[in-house]
Amino acid sequence: MTTRFTAPVVLPCTPGCPVLRDGVVDVGADGRIAFVGPRAGAPASDAPVVALPGALLPGLVNTHAHTPMLALRGAGGDLPLLRWLQEVMWPMEARLRSVDVRDSMVAGCVEMLRTGTTTSVEMYFHTQAVIDAVDAVGSRVLLTPGVIAAPGWDRLGTWQQMRDAISARIDDGGRVQGRVELGYGPHSAYTLPVEALASIGEHARARDALVHVHVAEAAEEDRAQRESHGSVPALLDAVGVLDGRVLAAHAIQLSDDDVALLAARGTAVAHCPGSNAKLAAGIARVTALRRAGVRVGLGTDGPASGDDLDVWAQARLAGLLARVTSGDAAALTAGELLLMATRDGAAAIGRDDLGALEPGRWADLVHVDLADPVFTDPGDDAQLLSNLVWAGGARLVRDVWVGGEQVLAAGEPTRVDRAATTAAVRAVALRLRP
Repeated sequence: MTTRFTAPVVLPCTPGCPVLRDGVVDVGADGRIAFVGPRAGAPASDAPVVALPGALLPGLVNTHAHTPMLALRGAGGDLPLLRWLQEVMWPMEARLRSVDVRDSMVAGCVEMLRTGTTTSVEMYFHTQAVIDAVDAVGSRVLLTPGVIAAPGWDRLGTWQQMRDAISARIDDGGRVQGRVELGYGPHSAYTLPVEALASIGEHARARDALVHVHVAEAAEEDRAQRESHGSVPALLDAVGVLDGRVLAAHAIQLSDDDVALLAARGTAVAHCPGSNAKLAAGIARVTALRRAGVRVGLGTDGPASGDDLDVWAQARLAGLLARVTSGDAAALTAGELLLMATRDGAAAIGRDDLGALEPGRWADLVHVDLADPVFTDPGDDAQLLSNLVWAGGARLVRDVWVGGEQVLAAGEPTRVDRAATTAAVRAVALRLRP
């Protein structure tokens, strides 16, 4: 059956970020949107009605995360990137079991749903544990299992074995399996040999799969690669990686030539301003990237580096940094930031079925509270968007649907018990601490 959702405000996150008043969203039995528009123009229907008192908008897209690191949150929090990885993170991750990854991912999925994020792009290991967690909570994931060749990681196999395991999963079940899409997660140019990057890119292109890779995050991490090839994007281009679907995470240390190269190749960027700032990695050139035509989405990075999984917080910080670095108080408006968190994020990962309320897209819906005093004049379109993005955000989220199924009701997950998931991830954290 079709279900009709009605709300005083609908934010479809279409180009220009319009505000629809007295809106209707019809969701078909297949979980996809059949109609979006004002009630006055809606088709006649005897479908059951879900009448919501607030605003409806599409689910947010977190374009770069390592959510199973939730149990490591706060560890080594005052170290620069490479020391943080090598001295704290990697030794702790060596002790993670598959069940720990599942418990941490479940808790992280719940945390994201409670902020209105329905889809995350994950680079992590223990692939089946991550899939099981997403299935349990009912959210959506583009999972790019990690491929790495760094000290200690050979416990999970060679990079060839990691690559082949991903390819076999895609070949056996298809690239998109329900609410899970599979891609490839080569960690970075500094943790993989050049031949590995080239081979992974080839495997991904053959399957039209996303390559999700850390690119030019901190100045010191890939100095050798930049000395040999000029830049990390130039290296990736030289070995053919940029010929396919590519999402470059961070992409901070970029020259004008790098920006032009990413634009020419259609490479997208996952902008993670919170993690970048916390690890003192730098500030990505988001204004230049967007001006060049590069698709830019927002990412939280892992909860051990960015600490929270709140895309709204990333949107605000992205806007603030864009303004202070450009000297332009109109750089990245509230509407543009909302689109970066939704439609642009979906575009960055090559998913035109997510990120907006349009017929044919999945009905990933978020209901936010309009009665909150953060809204000074909810009847004014510009003021509503400004208050939502700059002052409201995650705390306004009340209900969430994924594919038309309600997975968050009044702030609580419908498929799992939140208290139990919190207890489970705390037990993992305690076991991992020295």
